[in-house]
Parts: sequence; C-alpha cells; structure tokens
Amino acid sequence: EKAHRFELMIRTETNEPEVVSHTEIEWDRTHGTRLEIEFKSTLAAKKRLLDYLRLTAIVNPHARITADIDGDVTAFERASDEVPPCPRSILPHPHGIEFGALKRLSDASSGTVEEFLIGSFSRVGKKTAEEIMGLAGLKPSRKAKRLSADELKILLEAMQGVRVPAPPAQQCLSPIGEDLLCRGLEKEIQLDFVRARTRPGAVHGGHSFIIEAAIGYGGNLPAEGSARLFRFANRVPLLYQQGACAITNSVMQVNWKNYGLPQQGLPGGPALIMVHVASTNVPFTSESKDAVASIPEIEREIVLVLQELGRELKAYLSRRERKKQQDDRARAVCSIIPEIAAKVSEIVELPLVDTSPIEGRIMQKVVLKKRTVDGRVTIDLNNYTTKEVALTLYSLSGDEAGDAEPRPDFVDDIGGEYNKVWRCRLGAGEAWRVVYTGAGDGTIDLRGVEDAMRVVVDLDV
Repeated sequence: EKAHRFELMIRTETNEPEVVSHTEIEWDRTHGTRLEIEFKSTLAAKKRLLDYLRLTAIVNPHARITADIDGDVTAFERASDEVPPCPRSILPHPHGIEFGALKRLSDASSGTVEEFLIGSFSRVGKKTAEEIMGLAGLKPSRKAKRLSADELKILLEAMQGVRVPAPPAQQCLSPIGEDLLCRGLEKEIQLDFVRARTRPGAVHGGHSFIIEAAIGYGGNLPAEGSARLFRFANRVPLLYQQGACAITNSVMQVNWKNYGLPQQGLPGGPALIMVHVASTNVPFTSESKDAVASIPEIEREIVLVLQELGRELKAYLSRRERKKQQDDRARAVCSIIPEIAAKVSEIVELPLVDTSPIEGRIMQKVVLKKRTVDGRVTIDLNNYTTKEVALTLYSLSGDEAGDAEPRPDFVDDIGGEYNKVWRCRLGAGEAWRVVYTGAGDGTIDLRGVEDAMRVVVDLDV
C-alpha cells in the first residue's frame, strides 16, 4: 500500500503546522506510529481491560486495536476504513465563557468593546453585541483592554443574560454517525436488531454537545436480567459509577414498557442500550471522569433519542411477533398437510401425492424447511413466489455436514459448532434440497428475501 510522507514546520506566530512537502511512498510495514507503555500491574482485571478495549473499538470503528498480554494477542478489527472528520476549532460561546478567560481575551484585544465581542465570540453579530453592551452599560467605543475587573464582571453577566444562538456543534465536534455506530456494535456483538440515532447539536452553558444512541435486541444477549448499558463520553467508555451518571438516570426515565421491554429501574430482557455524549466540555461528576453530571439539557436530549429508538424497537418486536404467528401457521401447514395426504392415500389405496403445490398456493412465499429422520438431515428450499431470488442459507449446529450434497460454499467452526453456508438461485416455482448426516439440532436462517416474503420452518423444534 501507499503511505503519505509529510515534512512539517511549526509557524511560531500562529502555533500551526505548515506542510513543507508531501510525497507518496511504498509502505511494507504492518502499522505506522505505535505507542508502547510499560508498567507494573496485575492481570486480575484482564477481562475488564479487554472489555474496555472492545467498547473503545465499538465507538472508534475506523481503528484496529490489538492487545498483546504476555503473548496472548487479542485483535479488534476495524469495521470501516472511513476516518472521522477532524473537528474544527470555533470561537468561545458567550454563555460558556468564564471570568478568567474573558479577562485574558480582553487583555489581548486591541479593538473596541464592540469589535472585541464580534471578533472573539461565536454567534455574536453587531445586533447581539449592541444588546450586550446596552445591558452592561458600556460604550461601543471603549477599548476592551481598558475595562476594569468590575466592568468585566458586569459584561460577563450581560453576555449570560442575552439570548445567543447555539454554537455550530457539527463543526467543532466529531460524532460517530448512525451507520458506523451500528457497524461497530454488530462487529463485536451478535444482534438480531440494531438501530442508531444522532440528535441535532444542542448547547449547555454555552458548550456544544451532540447525543448519539443505539439500541440492540436479541442475538447472543442474555434473556434474563437487566439490559446492558454502554456509556461513552467523547468516544471514551465510562466503566464506573454507573448509578451516579446522568446517562443511567435518563435511561431509567424512559417508560420502556411502552416499547415492549420489562422494566424495574433499568429495562430488562435481551437488550442493549448505548449512549454517547460528544461535547466541547463534558460535565463530569468528578475529576476521575467516570460519570456525566446531571444537566437538564443533556438529559432531555438523551431521553428524546431513546424514545425515538424505543419506537423503532417496538415496531421490530411487533413485526417479529407477527412473523412468529405466520411461522407457527406455516409449521402447522407443512406438518399437517403431508400427514393428511399420507392417511388419505392409505385409506383410498392410491399412491401418495406431492403436497408441495398445495403448500405453495397457501403460502406464496419462499419456504425454508428442515427435518431430521433416522440421522439424516434434509433442508428444502421452495420458491413459491413469482420472481427469481438469490438466496443464502445458514445452518448453525453441531453437525459438520461432511457428506452434505451439495457441499456448503463454506463452513466456519465457531466454538465446536459449525456455521454452514449455501448459496443458490431459484426461479419462480423452483426447489432446492441439501441432505447430510447429523442430529438436526441448532438453527437455520435464510437471507436474500425480505422477511414478509419468507417462511422458516424447523420441524425438528
């Protein structure tokens, strides 16, 4: 791959880098800059360390993180090659300035008070500057550097009292983004459903902030107990003091029963809730930066984004319940009709007829059906729709299916279970079958057709 080589020089007047030269060179090394830290510690909290890195990888999906602990290497692969945009610096907001910073800015100014306000603060134009000066009782022609400490205090109060639009949060912050949030979660955690939302920028005390959240359901999440809660501030995981955090409090404010989750404090069930607070000044409860302080503006945005996600979760759970009812009916059709046909054939002493056309007229969908008889697993695919479909079949079980016919396109060994994958293309009315030796346990799934047009029937369940 190509690498970029830069020669930089620092401009001392502005303390900014200046690119002297930029060339592309061949790069045959496994990585670029690496930071190594050596320290004495115990590995009693090794799992906690890896959990921290896993969470860091979720909210930094562009990064590949590797941990080498005594030769035991754990890698968290990147989910995206898209590098997040670099935040741009903006002027301080009048509502977020403190007295010390205001004095330093005024001492460094060579202009009038009006010029100082317009040129030194975000979202302050001529009209807003005149309103501030009128409230503070200052003449526009006064030199900013000649203001006394008492006058600066009055000016600060006036700045806090005037309505000023929120600063441009999207410019000075680097939100993760909805798509990358979902990809980061799906890379590290198996989920049946995941959605993410990013709220518009807001302001607290003059400081810009953006709230992002994601919700996941199902997969390998435990069905019992409370939902898993992941808290982040500026892409950094918050592992401790969960009960003292405004994020936790906001999650508990939402009535999750309205969205299909049980609740006693935190919601329960196989669910995951993730909240990210991005801000130019995250209000932590203490210097340890373990929890976000209770700020009404921040809590309100968290509640709103969680309610949005809750509505999407409710819609998914409703669709899943309808799908379950359809699958139950389909299972009944697929199991009862052949039995009825066999009994009728026996009574009238005629050959057994193929019941597949009857099933097709009833369902008019793509039907995936699995059954096991005498140690032989049979999986049938029938396209009862009017269109050609390209399908991918997944079978996860303890059966290696070494004698499968046709052979799987590939097989993954996942901790003693085998994820077998077949790909096929079926025209309208066509069928496909695979047979192999096995116990027929595990799960089957089908991709390539929307949920409403597919039925998965496992007759071994």
